Amino acid sequence: MPAKPPHSHGAEPDAGQFSKILRASGISLSPPQTGQLWKYHQLLRQYNKELNLTRVRNFQSMVRKLYIDSIMPGRIIGLPSPLMDLGSGAGMPGIPLKIANPQIEIILAESRRNRVEFIETVLGELGLKKISIHGHSVSASTEAPVNGIITRAVETIPKTLQRIAGSLDKGGLAIFMKGPQCEEEIEEALDRFGRCYRLIGDHHYRLPNSSDERRLVVFQRLDSSPRARKAELAKENLVKIIESETNETFRNLKKLLAPRGIRKQLQALVFGQKQVSEMLARLPEKCAAWISRADRNPPPDGSPPHMMWWRLAPPLYEILDLFGTSHPILLVKLDEMPKWRPSEGLPEGCTLFVPFQDPENVGAVIRSAVAFGAAGIVMLAEAANPFHPKSVRASGGAVFRANLLEGPSIQDLPDDLPVVPLSKEGERISDFKFPAKFGLLPGIEGPGLPDRFRKAGVSIPISRQVESLNAAVATAVALFVWAEQHKPPL
Repeated sequence: MPAKPPHSHGAEPDAGQFSKILRASGISLSPPQTGQLWKYHQLLRQYNKELNLTRVRNFQSMVRKLYIDSIMPGRIIGLPSPLMDLGSGAGMPGIPLKIANPQIEIILAESRRNRVEFIETVLGELGLKKISIHGHSVSASTEAPVNGIITRAVETIPKTLQRIAGSLDKGGLAIFMKGPQCEEEIEEALDRFGRCYRLIGDHHYRLPNSSDERRLVVFQRLDSSPRARKAELAKENLVKIIESETNETFRNLKKLLAPRGIRKQLQALVFGQKQVSEMLARLPEKCAAWISRADRNPPPDGSPPHMMWWRLAPPLYEILDLFGTSHPILLVKLDEMPKWRPSEGLPEGCTLFVPFQDPENVGAVIRSAVAFGAAGIVMLAEAANPFHPKSVRASGGAVFRANLLEGPSIQDLPDDLPVVPLSKEGERISDFKFPAKFGLLPGIEGPGLPDRFRKAGVSIPISRQVESLNAAVATAVALFVWAEQHKPPL
């Protein structure tokens, strides 16, 4: 701890004036409590010049904006215990709250060493019990189990909710001491974390005997913390730790990055937070395993009870993390794709034939086909696997909602099949009337269509400055035109 600076000369406010301001503000403390808070004030003044602990230096402002402000949450709501003061700084609001509520266990989370040393000095001088220091940064991976977290203007509400994911227990309270204008933060928090938290309190108030407006915003956690989920899954024997590249499970997962492995195992990998969350919500029965780095989040509450959690050593996880999302990957089970034979004909509406060899084009065109209501999607023999990781990602998850069929080679499509090819030599699409049932047939990237289909189709006029449209984009345009023609009348 640095040497104490000398006391300043001149008249100083005394403990009597301090106590009088507290009482006038409706803060009733016992003499020992008032004495502890007064001693804290003296220590704060004593070390402030050297350590820059607070910019508030006027005596009455310090009492009102530091101590009374810190105590007010305990006058508005019931405080949970243990309660973490996140970003405590010089010990606020945690130390005044502890003095005013001695029954509460407090953890002061502060990573700056000079602040920690000051807090250690304060706790030693005040003799407070059931109060400790967490002298490190708090992140989503921090496991410091508490029933409540309180913070004063450290960062936005959504950032804090993300930060405390590893510490706040289910049912615990996240308490935010904010200024009056924080609607956008609240709305963003509800939008991003609505499944994990609910807003249970939004209290507008003023500091006593002042015009200073405050807002106490309280969220309650609905899901379990990663620590609790780890314990639950370990108890149910659903956790597997994988640390070697020779591990059979890992080797099989690695094979799912290529089409052959997907076909052989009838499984696929889903990447990205949005698509993973949608799969868990829409098709939980297909979700086989949650794959994460060993030091990252377990499956969320409400996950399928049969789903395994495979915890990979970081280097192994990075091999699988094809897109660098750092978010857990989902292993999903696939059904055998039904075969389509030309002799079966085509259903009413548009059936899309997909010959694309680029998996991203495959995913993009499947997304368009689902969006515009195609009756079915026939994957021709030339096409990339629709469940390739790049296809799944480009489809935005639509591949799992699509009516996919396995078809023949584009070369084996019969001449009498009612197909509408997409060709530069065909009729302008704006002049074309799509039939009631047909197959939309784009060409393969590069080679295009077989010669026998080139002149019988439709074309999409484009500027001469561009040779051709991307195959998936051209198909999306054709699907849109067809869908517009077949809209039901208003």
